Amino acid sequence: MTSRFAVLGAGLMGRLMALSLRRLGYRVDLYDHSGPEGATSAAYAAAAMLSPLAESLDAEPLVIALGQASLRLWPGIIKTLPAPVFFQQEGTLVLWHPQDRDQAVHFDERLSRRHQAGWFDEPHQTLCAEEIEILEPHLGQRFQRALWLPLEGQLDNRMLIKALYSGLVEAGVELHWETAMTPAAARADWVIDCRGLGAKPDWSQVRGVRGEVLRVHSREVTLTRPIRLLHPRYPLYIAPKPEGHYVVGATQIETEDTSPTSVRSALELLSALYSIHPAFGEARVLEMVSQCRPALPHHLPEIRWKGGRVIEINGLYRHGYLMAPAVLEAGLHLIKRLLESPIGDDWQDQQPWPSIYHL
Repeated sequence: MTSRFAVLGAGLMGRLMALSLRRLGYRVDLYDHSGPEGATSAAYAAAAMLSPLAESLDAEPLVIALGQASLRLWPGIIKTLPAPVFFQQEGTLVLWHPQDRDQAVHFDERLSRRHQAGWFDEPHQTLCAEEIEILEPHLGQRFQRALWLPLEGQLDNRMLIKALYSGLVEAGVELHWETAMTPAAARADWVIDCRGLGAKPDWSQVRGVRGEVLRVHSREVTLTRPIRLLHPRYPLYIAPKPEGHYVVGATQIETEDTSPTSVRSALELLSALYSIHPAFGEARVLEMVSQCRPALPHHLPEIRWKGGRVIEINGLYRHGYLMAPAVLEAGLHLIKRLLESPIGDDWQDQQPWPSIYHL
């Protein structure tokens, strides 16, 4: 008899998991308290940058490793979806203003040390003004130096969310929108809990980290790859999307407040954007979005199984798109092992399955 799975939470991880399990031949029900557009999920308010080297400025080694693995997996995932998704792998350009040169020197040295230690597949490059202009003509020679991380990429998060929804419908996943579900109430052989902050009643360590993102449209400036702007307080990112749209963000605030973007954050983000190119002053602000990303105290993801029929995946923090495919593979590996084990629920008395960063 085919196992039946209930996947709780239709954010990025929940959609990927439900679709993967259905394609493996299992019966799958997907539950979410919101609707199919996913507008209340952390996945909806994101730049979806696939930038493991850029994140190495302050991320843990596991995040970098999962990011590099996921960057290789994303093209295959996108290829199987029934709707198009913008995906680009033309590198990240890291810029800085003269007063922040020390930040760039520190980052350059850190990248070099980690490449020598075998963290990265390919080293970064240092560019002069003329080389920056070749990569991004609209920047001209406004910056005298830059770091280029050539293997990094990005995708369009909202195109992906829609394409995953189409894939779920096409695959025959049973979809239950506007239906809050708990592991205890789910009627299934196995429950995969991907609820993020919604899982706090069952995983007390989960907490929210607020992020604020702007979406703007510009006819005057054309950038072709993501930009990181080094800054003493935060690394601003500008991710160009199709049709002249840009996602701009930086903030990460230890709070679960999802009220509208603060004036201070808006001013900081817009001022930093304007400093990249004054023509951004004529860009149109399409929206300001605030959302909370689910995090654990160590800012690393975990897959938790304590015996029984419930598997919990949480803590992707602000790295959801960066590492979701690799976390998905680890989750599917655990599910396969549990399904194939002749002892099944008799594992109840053993130690919990280790978090993925111990695998």
